[in-house]
Amino acid sequence: MPWSEATPAPPTPAPLHGGQAGQGGTAPLLELHNISKTFPGVKALSSMALTVYPGEVHALMGENGAGKSTLMKILSGAYVADPGGECRIAGKPVTIDGPAAARAHGVAVIYQELSLAPNLSVAENIYLGRHLHHRGIVDRAAMARACEATLARLGADFTAQAPVHTLSIAQRQLVEIARAVHFETRILVMDEPTTPLSTRETERLFALIRQLRAEGMAIIYISHRMAEIDELADRVTVLRDGRLVGTLTRDQLTQAALVKMMVGRDLSGFYTKTHGETAPGAIMLSVRNMSDGRRVRGCSFDLRAGEVLGLAGLVGAGRTELARLVFGADARTDGAVFVAGTPLAVSSPRQAIDAGIAYLTEDRKLQGLFLDQSVHENINLIVAARDALRGGRLNRASARQRTAAAIRALGIRVAHPQVSVGALSGGNQQKVMLSRLLETRPRVLILDEPTRGVDIGAKAEIYRLINALARSGVAVLLISSELPEVVGLCDRVLVMRAGLLVGEVPGCADAAAMQERIIALATGAGEPAPAVLH
Repeated sequence: MPWSEATPAPPTPAPLHGGQAGQGGTAPLLELHNISKTFPGVKALSSMALTVYPGEVHALMGENGAGKSTLMKILSGAYVADPGGECRIAGKPVTIDGPAAARAHGVAVIYQELSLAPNLSVAENIYLGRHLHHRGIVDRAAMARACEATLARLGADFTAQAPVHTLSIAQRQLVEIARAVHFETRILVMDEPTTPLSTRETERLFALIRQLRAEGMAIIYISHRMAEIDELADRVTVLRDGRLVGTLTRDQLTQAALVKMMVGRDLSGFYTKTHGETAPGAIMLSVRNMSDGRRVRGCSFDLRAGEVLGLAGLVGAGRTELARLVFGADARTDGAVFVAGTPLAVSSPRQAIDAGIAYLTEDRKLQGLFLDQSVHENINLIVAARDALRGGRLNRASARQRTAAAIRALGIRVAHPQVSVGALSGGNQQKVMLSRLLETRPRVLILDEPTRGVDIGAKAEIYRLINALARSGVAVLLISSELPEVVGLCDRVLVMRAGLLVGEVPGCADAAAMQERIIALATGAGEPAPAVLH
């Protein structure tokens, strides 16, 4: 659980390798001083400083656009810092002017998008760019033998000969870690490593991180998730607008302190829902006996105007599949949808949109946005025909006004409406997608993981928007894997397990009790086989 003002700071962890983070005489492993990076017209980093010790998990936090990725790419050699800065590793000045230099100095970076060749074996990926040869021929057998000890040390459940394309995301991530460990990396940077992982896979990753920390590796851990920082971090450094805000030690960490450092203001009202402050209106969406013949089985529920209804469950429970069936994005084998009491034969998203249903996909990059098109084009995509001029010509003036209004209303940070959406931070991309949906004037809004990969400031803004939409009478169905988010925003929560709706948890002031009940339903703890809800 993330910290709050009401809870005491977490205890200081036991000293690691001669003392925690600089105590007891431990010398820094990595020291950065006066590190800056300038792009045309943009100062991405300004006089950044960072000190990391061996045997330490050092979290790096900040809003999207704060400079975390730029700093990471400087460490990896993907970017070269501006002149005037200094990098020291184990006390010695070094120059990282490319990926080869970073590897030579013991620095490895694991990006969100894993850099593996799926057509090659595990061993070939570990040795990628450094293949062993025998008489001029790549010696695959020798590489496999050399990797087995590393894989065993990390507890891998696959062999060095396994093709990477046969592995799960968590196993592929372990291949990246194995590559770093095999070549004696001293400084490992991990960028949002748990984003694609299930809860169980995340627990395994955390155990591995603790193992590497105990062996003396310095780990720089980038995450937006407060609970992960609570779980792992020895110290936390916060960036804002390309500058160092400060570093907190373990005994100084509170959620309130971190949030204020990250966004420059107090967000004490992070979750602003007050259960029972307003009564929901008439039933706006009814779903009956929805099934797809595979993952979703006989799901029925009602959603009222002005209500935020949560849909919770473990990864693979069928939440997204149910939402896509309601929206008409996937074919159903059975079931009916009613909007404001009117039956709706939804067989395509266009029909759902026309009936007043909007759907925010969980995968904004692959399914939600056109990354190579501008902010302006993405916002106007669905509704451009609504105010077309005679002859079907686009009303460009109206579209420009719509874009400007959306940028103001949602606080989209963009230099110009013609900037490509792909160049924006994750939080601003999410706001662009939301603004496009809101232009359809929905009566029912389905939000699938609306804050995934979004920084803390953007989260707060999205939460306020959700509450404002509900107060205006929009019926909101919220799917989220973050339990504090579900509990903090929703009037009530439906829980899915194995494709079935297995229970309902009413909203109440006792957040801990709500979370415990949701988890019990999601896991089936101490309960008989679920029955279909009607």
